[in-house]
Amino acid sequence: MIAKPRVAPAPPAAWARPSIQFLVVPVATALGCFLCYQLAVPFLPALAWALALAVLFAPVQCWLESKVKGPGFAALISVAIIGSIVVVPATFVGQQLVGQATQGAALIQAKVSTGEWRRALEAHPRLAALAARIDRHLDLPGAAKTSATWLSAAAGAIVKSSVTQMIGFVLTFYLLFFFLRDRRAALAALRLRSPLTGAETDRLFERIGDTIVATVYGTLAVSCLQGLLGGLMFWWLDLPAPFLWGVVMALLAVVPMLGAFVVWAPAALFLAAEGSFGRALILTLWGALVVGTVDNLLRPILVGNRLKLHTVLAFISVVGGLMLFGAAGLILGPVILTITTVLLEIASERQAHNGPARSRLPAAATHDER
Repeated sequence: MIAKPRVAPAPPAAWARPSIQFLVVPVATALGCFLCYQLAVPFLPALAWALALAVLFAPVQCWLESKVKGPGFAALISVAIIGSIVVVPATFVGQQLVGQATQGAALIQAKVSTGEWRRALEAHPRLAALAARIDRHLDLPGAAKTSATWLSAAAGAIVKSSVTQMIGFVLTFYLLFFFLRDRRAALAALRLRSPLTGAETDRLFERIGDTIVATVYGTLAVSCLQGLLGGLMFWWLDLPAPFLWGVVMALLAVVPMLGAFVVWAPAALFLAAEGSFGRALILTLWGALVVGTVDNLLRPILVGNRLKLHTVLAFISVVGGLMLFGAAGLILGPVILTITTVLLEIASERQAHNGPARSRLPAAATHDER
């Protein structure tokens, strides 16, 4: 009797290994991305500002590369130039802000505790009832004391955190050097690994660059100018702590739908209550006609059509970014919203064209399909 050849049994669940591999790769990739994000969280402020400065000063870096030998040396010069532009004014602003915050808090507390504000209002018969109502319903001396304590504590916190801020500055410029020197290689690597087509990736990069430029020039530069003009008027009218209130006006002007009027309008009312109607009129006209129109005049010139976001979306991106990431959210918020918007636009366009473009498929795969 001839023995029948034994047939090897088929491996159980032949589909299991490919299915497991199909699941492991995306899960491992997602986990790796999450862990990389957690690693980068402490450095997000430095990364955001380094990226913004690299985008803004890329033309300077290109010009220096044409004049000196080597992109590394050109990046070193660029970092030195940027450092002199940023660090020196920031140091001066910090010193003046701490000093005037303490002086302004003491002055406000003195005016409220001595009852000077009440006498100023009672000098006008129409405002006497308002003074009595305010004194009846509000504890202004207690509020002034609390505000003075908070401002003094904030000033002390700024001084204590100066070492941390200095470390952040050093880290920002350290990253900026590599962003400038290796920007071409980094962009090429991102383009190579992007799941988008070449045209879509270039479109995304262009929109990110436009958003950063529009945010810095159209928001920071205009807001700083508004704060400068408001602070100069406070100084000319001999109002207390002009530098402090100029910085506050600049910070409020950063936030869409707010502005410097939140500071100069109450100051004008205070001057009018004191009987300084001429100074109050000057401050009102300056704030409304000069400070208020700077945004409307300069923003279209500096920004143009770069920032393609609705006012409400811009407000949410800036305020939400500040709440989520701190000061770096001023850059990260609009950039994140821009990336999301562009990706949604690309997805809609692909869907309108019956799915993703086939041009990214390998040539062999396309030939096999045919």
